[in-house]
Order: sequence, then C-alpha cells, then structure tokens
Amino acid sequence: MPRPSEKVLLTVAVFLAGLCSIIYELVISTTSSYFLGDSVKQFSLTIGTYMFAMGIGSFLTKYVEGKELEAFVRTEIALGLIGGASVPLLYWLFQFQTNGQYQWTMLGLVFTIGMLTGVEIPLLARVMKTYYPLKDNLANVLGYDYIGALGATLLFPFLLLPFVGLYSSSLIFGAVNLLLGLAVTLFFKDQLSPGRRNRIYAWTIGGLILFSILLWRAEPFLEAWEARAYPHRVIYKEQSPYQKIVLTQNDDDLRLYLNRVIQFSSRDEYRYHEALALVPSAYGDGVRNALVLGGGEGLLARELLKLPELQRVTIVDLDQRIFDLAGRHGGLADLNDGALADPRTQIRAEDAAVFLRNDTSFYDLIIADLPDPSSESVARLYSTWFFKMAKARLAENGVFATQATSPYHTRDTYWCVYETLKASGYGTVRPYHVNVPSFGEWGFVMAFDQPSPENDQLAYREDVDTKFLDPQLVSTFSYFPKDIRNPGNIRPNRLDKPVLLDYFLEEWSSWQREKTM
Repeated sequence: MPRPSEKVLLTVAVFLAGLCSIIYELVISTTSSYFLGDSVKQFSLTIGTYMFAMGIGSFLTKYVEGKELEAFVRTEIALGLIGGASVPLLYWLFQFQTNGQYQWTMLGLVFTIGMLTGVEIPLLARVMKTYYPLKDNLANVLGYDYIGALGATLLFPFLLLPFVGLYSSSLIFGAVNLLLGLAVTLFFKDQLSPGRRNRIYAWTIGGLILFSILLWRAEPFLEAWEARAYPHRVIYKEQSPYQKIVLTQNDDDLRLYLNRVIQFSSRDEYRYHEALALVPSAYGDGVRNALVLGGGEGLLARELLKLPELQRVTIVDLDQRIFDLAGRHGGLADLNDGALADPRTQIRAEDAAVFLRNDTSFYDLIIADLPDPSSESVARLYSTWFFKMAKARLAENGVFATQATSPYHTRDTYWCVYETLKASGYGTVRPYHVNVPSFGEWGFVMAFDQPSPENDQLAYREDVDTKFLDPQLVSTFSYFPKDIRNPGNIRPNRLDKPVLLDYFLEEWSSWQREKTM
C-alpha cells in the first residue's frame, strides 16, 4: 500500500516542477531583453516556443511504457542541468555571437526546456495514478503545477531579480531540479536497479558540484564580463527591480550605464543637458513650474535650477534607486550640484505615463529625458498618446521638449519622434541637434502651440551661466546636413502600432553589425 509520505513528496514534486520551469522561462527572456532589447518580442518568442515544445514533450511521453518514475527522474536531471546552466551559457556566448546567432541559441535552450517540461507533468500524472482516481489525479497535478507557476511569477520580480540576479537564479533553481530528482530516487530506490541509481547519483552530484563552482565564481565571472562590456573601471553596480545600474570611473570621467547603455559621461554631459534644458526654456513666458520625466540623476534639474524665476521642478523617474544613488554617491551629487536636495525640487518614483495620466498640475516646461526606445514599454513614452497627455499638462504658452536619439546613427527613429509630435496636435514642432562626444550627433525635439517661423534661429536662456551654449553656436542647431535630414515617408508612433520600436531596433542592429565588421 502506498505510504502517505509518497503522496506528499510527489505533490511537492509537481509544485516544484511548475515553479522551476517558469523561472527558467523568465530568466532567459529577461536576459535576452537586456541583451537584444524589444522585451515584447523576446517574451513572445519565449512563451510561444516554450508552449510549442511542451506540446511535443507531452506527445513523446506516450512512448514511455512501464518506467515512468525513472523517466521522470532522468527528465528532472536533464532539466536541472540545462535550465540551471542556461543563463551562464547565454552570458558567455553573447560575447562571441552576433545578435542573430544569440537569438537562435536562446530559442534552442527555450525549446529544450519546454520539451522537458512537457515530459515531466504527464509522467508525474501517470506515477500519481496509484494514489488518486483519474478525476482527482488530473485536478491535483494540474492544480499544483499552476500554483507553482504563480509562485515563480511572484518570486521573480520581487525577490530573485532585485536581490539574487539572473545568473545566480538559474543556477539555484537548476540545483532545485537536481535535488528534486535525487529525492525521488532516494525515496523510490527500490523501484530502480542499483546501476541506474548510481548513474542518477553521479549526474546529480556532478551537476551540483558544477553549479556550486559557478555560484562560487559568479562574482569574478560577472566582474570580468562587465569589464569587457564597459570601457572603464566599474565602481558601482546594482540590479534594481527595473534595470542594471552601473557607474564607471576613469580619472575625472564618471559614466552612468543603464542596462549596458551609456546615459552620460561627466566630461561632456553639460552639452546634452544645457541643450535639452536651456533651449526650450527660452520659449514661452518663463519657467516657474517645470516637470522632468526621467532624469533621476538630477543633471537636467541642475540646469533648470539656474533659472531665476523657477519656483518648483518635479522629477518623475521610474526607479527610486536612481534617486537614491544621485543623492548619496559623492561623484553624482557633486555633478548635479546637489539638485535633488534643493528645496525647489520634488521627486516622484513613478512611471512617467501613469504620472501624466493622474496629474492635475500645469507646467510651463515639460522635458522628457527618457531612455532610447529599445523596448515596447519605453517606445510607448514616445507615442502620440504620451505626447498628447504631456500637451494636456502644459500651461498656456507652455513648452514640451524630448531627447530623440541620434539623427545620425538612428535617423529614422529621430524623425519618427518628430513626426509623432507633429501628429500629436502641437502648433509648432522644432527639431535640433548638438554634438556630444560620448554619443556623437544627438537630437532633440521641442513643441509648443504658439507660432514660430520655420526660418527663425533657435534661442536659449542667455541670462544663466553655461559651459557650452552661446548665441552663434545655438543658431546652427536647427541646421541638418543632407545625410541626417528627414528622409520622408516616416510614420508617427502610435500606442497600438509602435513603429518607433521597429525603426530603432533595425537601425541599432545595423550599427552594431557595422561595429563588429
């Protein structure tokens, strides 16, 4: 007669099987989103490939006859080894593969994990038929498996990603799969021959030793990997719930990276921030109340706080960790001149779109200093929907301005932002660009309702101190040479049709290919 403890073990096995498989799916798709951008594409490919492979795995179980328990244990070992090693393998291969090669490698891993997951659940159901009638057996197996999936989706964003990291999470749950297979083997050892048990023990112990070494060496490996990813010495790093934050230092050059993309260099950031803050500040009726969307490091606020009439600047950044870093890190606090501690500054850790939708204030100037549109979640912040919400929060004669990527490296992307602002109902839309050595040619677009002749020269706030801007220089910002002018036939970016994401990823991938040639 079956022992009650056997039922408990197999029930736990069902729960852990669902938990581990979804964890693998999440860590792989998140890793690929970081490396390749376009989170919607990466998660869609992962889910579709995973579910398809599960179906194939389930189909294959009909060829297993009479050795369901042994087949389940072997599946757990294979799933633990492949799933556990998946993220370290992707980190290592990304250094040597093109984006296309990496994508196929990632999909191959997802397919293999999905197929093994499709095998384990039917096998468990067949093993557990000894303990429950068919009706209860199916309900229990599927129910506990889905509960495990829920546990994974709660663990991943709130615990694993911010505190454990992608690399270590895959190794830890790979070890869980291996230990699960070992526990089942030990508990049901009478149903397995000594030779088969010994092979299972050997694979399990070997896998656990490998994962222990990889976990022990995780910090040196990641440091070496990041040293190749960043040109200068990494002095600070953390994984927030939203992004990988890295600071590098080289002599007097302090740089901030988010998800491996440079945000500024202290040697030339003033060019970018003066152009984005002080050019649009010259339009309208003065800036008493300003809103900065993004810019949690405080550098745009530093420029706006120079305006004598400014009474309040509100900074809305998704990541509280950026605010914390900008306030406590000596290099950043010096660079932003203590902007976050200024009594005129208010900070809000919130999504920019959610803030605009719920806000009831009106602003003389709204500046969007948001990341490049490498994912659907960011591309929506350059849509007609978002720009119209910003327009609704402008005071009379208010001005909106946004960074708009490089008109040289991502030409179509830049002009898509311009066309999107035109489609959003602003009376005047003015493109301009500056040279920032760390970035190259960089583009901005400002928009407002008051009329402005197309041939007039750009202005800036000459009543504040600047390190870069002067009247003669600013007058050239609105001139675009032939190779970066609007190519025409560029569609505006809308919430339901994020064409901006397609433009950006195609141009970014093309530029990356050129760099490796």
